Amino acid sequence: MSPNMAASLLCRRTASRISFSSFNSCLSSIVINQIAKYNPIPLKLNLNDPYIPDKKSDKTPEWQKTEKYERKLFARYGNASGVDPVKLWPSAARLEELAAEEKEWYPPLEVKLENIAAREREKRQKQRQREKVIAECMAQMPKMIKDWKKQKLEAKQQKLEEKQNRERIIAIVKQRVGIDVDHRSYKFKEVMEEVQKEERKKKKLLKKQNKEEMQSMVPPAAKSEL
Repeated sequence: MSPNMAASLLCRRTASRISFSSFNSCLSSIVINQIAKYNPIPLKLNLNDPYIPDKKSDKTPEWQKTEKYERKLFARYGNASGVDPVKLWPSAARLEELAAEEKEWYPPLEVKLENIAAREREKRQKQRQREKVIAECMAQMPKMIKDWKKQKLEAKQQKLEEKQNRERIIAIVKQRVGIDVDHRSYKFKEVMEEVQKEERKKKKLLKKQNKEEMQSMVPPAAKSEL
């Protein structure tokens, strides 16, 4: 780009920015002048001949027959509205409702302070209970860790025993069918099932013998008590 072209482009950008800022300032001044000269038309309030709806007429809307609309008329026209201000005062039942609402939603300062104190007491009590539970759990923690380690060791020992038992059963099966027989063959699986049944029977018989030995060691007096 030549120096002349660059200078021309820079001049055009500068001119556009200046014109835009001038337009904004001109628009702002116009809006300010319109706001300053604004003169709203006052509402027409005819106090000499106000509009009073006829409650007995069927053409009068229902919302113009309510006490709320009468209060609005009295607030606008005063005695010219023809509304008896005594009727606008709430009844005894309504006053009781308002008092109950105020008591429920806007209690006095003493009640608010008591409620705050009650919430603080409840919060402290919950905190003490939580700390008590945490302390009890921490006291049981050593025993829980010990039991967990014991269970883990027992599970490991059980897996080892199962592995050794399976290897022993496989060795017995290989002695019966031969070492070269594939463990996926039907003959191998059949013999292995037979060996497992024999092992279960031996285990059951050993358990029965141990039970009989334990019963024989119990004194006769203890047996009679049982």
